Amino acid sequence: MPVPRSPAFRGRARERQALDGLLDRVRGGESAVLVIRGEAGIGKTALMHYCARQASGCQLAQIHGVESEMELPLAALHQLCTPMLSSLDALPEPQQRVLRVAFGLTSEPAPDRFVLGLAVLTLLAENAAARPLICLIDDAQWLDEASSQVLGFVGRRLLAEPVGLLLAVREAAGEALFPGLQALPLEGLTDEDARALLTAAIPGHLDNRVCDRIVAETGGNPLGLLELARGMSEAELGGGFAGPPKASLPGHLQGRLQDHYLRRVQVLPGPARQLMLLAAADPTGDAALLWRAAQKLGLGPDAAAAADAEQLLDIGSQVRFRHPLVRSAAYAAGSPEDRRAAHLTLATATDAQADPERRVWHLAAAATGPDEDVAAALEQAAAKIQARAGLAASAAFLQRSVMLTAEPGRHTERALAAALAHLHAGAFDIALALLARAEAHAVDDLQRARVEMLRGQVEWASVTGREAPVLLMQAAKRLETLDAELARETYLHAWVASHLAGPLAGPGGLLLEVSRAVQAAPQPAGAPRPGDLLLDGLTTMIIQGRAAAEPTLRRAVSAFLGDQVSGEEWLQWGIFAQMAAMAVWDFDSWMALSARHVEFARALGALAPLSIALNGRGSVATHCGDFETATSLAAEKDVVNEVTGIRLATTCDLLLAGYRGRPAEAVPLFTATMEDSTARGEGLAVQMANWAAAVLRNGLGRYAEALAVAEPAAEETYSPLSTQLVLPELIEAAARTGRADLAREALGQLSAMTTGSDWAKGLEARSRALVSEGREAEQCYAEAVERLGRTPLRPDLARAHLLYGEWLRRENRRLDARHQLHAAYDLLGAIGADAFAERARRELLATGEKVRKREVDTYSQLTSQEEHIVRLARDGRSNREIAAELFISTRTVEWHFRKVFAKLGITSRRDLHNALPP
Repeated sequence: MPVPRSPAFRGRARERQALDGLLDRVRGGESAVLVIRGEAGIGKTALMHYCARQASGCQLAQIHGVESEMELPLAALHQLCTPMLSSLDALPEPQQRVLRVAFGLTSEPAPDRFVLGLAVLTLLAENAAARPLICLIDDAQWLDEASSQVLGFVGRRLLAEPVGLLLAVREAAGEALFPGLQALPLEGLTDEDARALLTAAIPGHLDNRVCDRIVAETGGNPLGLLELARGMSEAELGGGFAGPPKASLPGHLQGRLQDHYLRRVQVLPGPARQLMLLAAADPTGDAALLWRAAQKLGLGPDAAAAADAEQLLDIGSQVRFRHPLVRSAAYAAGSPEDRRAAHLTLATATDAQADPERRVWHLAAAATGPDEDVAAALEQAAAKIQARAGLAASAAFLQRSVMLTAEPGRHTERALAAALAHLHAGAFDIALALLARAEAHAVDDLQRARVEMLRGQVEWASVTGREAPVLLMQAAKRLETLDAELARETYLHAWVASHLAGPLAGPGGLLLEVSRAVQAAPQPAGAPRPGDLLLDGLTTMIIQGRAAAEPTLRRAVSAFLGDQVSGEEWLQWGIFAQMAAMAVWDFDSWMALSARHVEFARALGALAPLSIALNGRGSVATHCGDFETATSLAAEKDVVNEVTGIRLATTCDLLLAGYRGRPAEAVPLFTATMEDSTARGEGLAVQMANWAAAVLRNGLGRYAEALAVAEPAAEETYSPLSTQLVLPELIEAAARTGRADLAREALGQLSAMTTGSDWAKGLEARSRALVSEGREAEQCYAEAVERLGRTPLRPDLARAHLLYGEWLRRENRRLDARHQLHAAYDLLGAIGADAFAERARRELLATGEKVRKREVDTYSQLTSQEEHIVRLARDGRSNREIAAELFISTRTVEWHFRKVFAKLGITSRRDLHNALPP
């Protein structure tokens, strides 16, 4: 007999109306996403059933989360998507491949999480092409993390597909799940509806005072109303005539409900209890697997009939419990020995060839104590599952292997490996707990030093603040006599952590202190590795200056550009190689390195390094004046940060806001960055926010304000790598406010940092011109224009034209000034540097030139997403290629085009070339 549907939606007119609206939108060809949030028993599942019944004319895909499966990566996604794989051939080949890898149909490197999200989005859209698709996901708080991330990604990108996504999340467990998606919060029934529900459910007399007490105690929770009333005698219901309350009733509602279900399970016959325990221990809901396991224990249909008669369990094509709390109660009702026996039975019933990871997972749950064979199997499974589902999955298997390892040395090695995996996966608290375990079992000083090293890396990755340099320095010093190579790697992490912390670093963590410690440490034996070259070059730059460091830094850059490093080394050291290129002012190498870094991070599916790589690439694009690409990269970086929980300030966003010249947008970003970064101890972000604010104010012609933010950002306690970017802003602001002495002092600092590249010498010449007069000033301006003209640095070139033109106008050479100012105005307008462009326009007007203020044309009405799409289309990309690049579906691209054509007054792609600015 099927489990009856709950009457919990009684009185839920508002909620049913919301679900009806969702279904209507999907039937009308639109997307709709809704997250139902509420406590256990509040009626989420009842509303899901209502939606399923009302979804006439639609396809249904229904799954539910299972608590014991939370650590099995992509398990929920596999349940949802497997019935749809008949449409797999309609997907682009890269998306087909990533789904096959994710679901274990082929063996290849771990899929990029973004491409996986896009593949799922496209798969849903393809399945909905013939008939609208409704996806119902109950108990979404118990989905595995990887599936939750992908479904959240999909939910935020569903737009023009006839797909409905309805998720139910238990409130207490799921507050942080699926941010940004529309929510439908559920509260208890009104007193009137609660009384009506009780009256309808109880056949005999119900005393009004007892009824009011039940309603008050349950807060109108529908399941609580019914289950607590079910546990009361007729005498108690009729007049409150009962003994003292049972000891199990106090506590929150969820606990009382679970206690109620626990009592109902405990009074079942032994075979029925045993079958329910088996079902609760298997998270897949696979009825065939359950019956195979049941047969091994001699359990037959009679056991299932007893559980079914009590309306607790229904076994059809799938295994369904009346409520998730029934599953929890069934598992809790078994003794530890019974649970282990159930997992062992399920392990023997699981196909070792078809599902080896799940089999070893059950074996681990069945272990009575340390078991080296199972621990080793978990360790091997971790390597295999990383290729399919990424680092988080691998980390979960490694963590289980630690718990089953007895030998202290091996226990520590596995704990260190698991901690590193959790660190890269962004699970910092778990990583720290594993490091505490590793420290307790460490057998030698090397293992203890590696614990310290990883603690420092966790601090750096999670906070990037004042303590990370100090912790990493301590670990590096301890490693010097134990493992010189590891010590140097740790010192490199300490150097970068100190660079990020700046003057906010804790005692002993300043950049000069770290650099001196590195030079005093043992040098590497044999030929230096690329990491050694980076470490030596960066520390030499701090102690002896650029000229002494330049040869070593260039060797390091060449090593990374010459394919002398692995993909893993790229993830670990790629951003440091970009720092080396910046240090020698080699912009072309910086461009190449940033592109390669993004490429490797994508290929390996490493999201935390990808965030850093995208920021570097976005900074390069901003320096080139390609604000469109920079905006796109920043948006992608924000998606990565949303998925991983990274909360670091990024240079790309700050500089882009400064150059766009829109104070209403930029100033709140700068203020928030300053406050948050100061609290975290992230000094570099404070400096970069001041730098970007100086760019903004120089563009607006507010030179005193620019000087006020640029001067503190050029203090010596900051890394020279970042200070070299601030000094040109300080020099311009100081020169324009009559502070020639300060401008010359800053110019001396900048000159000491520059190399012979056109980027360095161009900025130096432009800055020198500001403190020079007559012929010398003109020669410097001309040199700046010539040198910067040979680089991709369009904003700096445009600003050289602007400053040159301003100087010529003040020299009363109006015709010459107009030539430079027109070049500046056209270039600044084309790249979108609004404040600098307006400054150039005002200067042109002062020469007597008639210049119209740039009008807001039809093109500017496009959103940033629409602008990006039409530019890609103009460049020859197909809808499918655009969808893949922007992580949206093809139907969403088509939907955007319909809006774009209406805004631009065109009818086809062919008209885009004439409708768009160059």
